[in-house]
Amino acid sequence: MDRSVFYSSQAGRRINAPRRSRALFAIGDIVKHRNFDFRGVIFDIDPVYANSEEWYEQIPEGQRPDRDQPFYHLLAENEDSSYVAYVSQQNLLADTEGEPIDHPQVDQLFEQFSAGRYRLRRSLTH
Repeated sequence: MDRSVFYSSQAGRRINAPRRSRALFAIGDIVKHRNFDFRGVIFDIDPVYANSEEWYEQIPEGQRPDRDQPFYHLLAENEDSSYVAYVSQQNLLADTEGEPIDHPQVDQLFEQFSAGRYRLRRSLTH
């Protein structure tokens, strides 16, 4: 498989990743977790796992996702709180509620909510 290298500031190291990665979701999409009761809006995507080794080791061995898939940074919410989540593609589903996310940082990253998704602020796009 053809691979490339990128630097992850989160992991503090270089990451060896496939040259092509197929993300099923995009920035601004609202998703929900397959196994846990939370939903969120995607604000960044890593082509493969790019967090710390310590974070990965904290996931119970039988539940650890494959590293060689997209991982998504979410502004997430559940009934009790709002937080930032880092979730593998295999653990996400499209959200069908059609409702916005109630997270205090949404307005910092996104301009508007329309047709079930958010549009990233123009000042944050390339």
